[in-house]
Amino acid sequence: MSDLNEPDEKPEGASRSGFGQSTRRSFLSRLGMASLLATAGPAVTTLGQRGGKVEQMTSSESKDAIPITLRVNGKQHDLRIDPRTTLLDCLREHLHLTGSKKGCDHGQCGACTVHINGRRVNSCLCFAAMHDGEEITTIEGIGQPENLHAMQAAFVANDAYQCGYCTSGQIMSAVALLKEPCGPDDAEVKEFMSGNICRCGAYPNIVAAVQMVRQNTKPQKPA
Repeated sequence: MSDLNEPDEKPEGASRSGFGQSTRRSFLSRLGMASLLATAGPAVTTLGQRGGKVEQMTSSESKDAIPITLRVNGKQHDLRIDPRTTLLDCLREHLHLTGSKKGCDHGQCGACTVHINGRRVNSCLCFAAMHDGEEITTIEGIGQPENLHAMQAAFVANDAYQCGYCTSGQIMSAVALLKEPCGPDDAEVKEFMSGNICRCGAYPNIVAAVQMVRQNTKPQKPA
């Protein structure tokens, strides 16, 4: 009889404990899902907006592009570029002529020196569109490994470089100097080459290389 009168339920503590754990787990799961959705929404929207901006920017660039014809190292190149593109960036990024280096990008170091109609200029300060149809010469057009220009050979013979980053600009200025009214002394050469900076400090050897060519001294092959 006593068995029939006993309740067929679990103790109250056990029941409450199970109920609390289940509710807490469900609550935390729902809270985590709600937080994820709240943060994912703006992210997806932002990505969509960014994608729209990129597409709009690309469309704008192609719309503003202008046709130009550059004659570089004796070859003609028909291009469409942004009118704000510098000659240096056009040579490096569009024509893949990377010999002209981007150093300061402010016309102060001379690493980007090229020749335009035979005259040396800092290509980072020029808009490519301003030189449509003009004759442009880069370091790639001065000489080739199997057929070096006399100035290139003199630079090699006199160790007129160290890291080499400024060397192409130095050589371009030195080649232009051969046709400029530069006096015979080293001091005059230094003055005419002062627009080209060598942070390694190879100036004496650079001057020696320039003077070697000016004096028509045949460069000796390095040992």
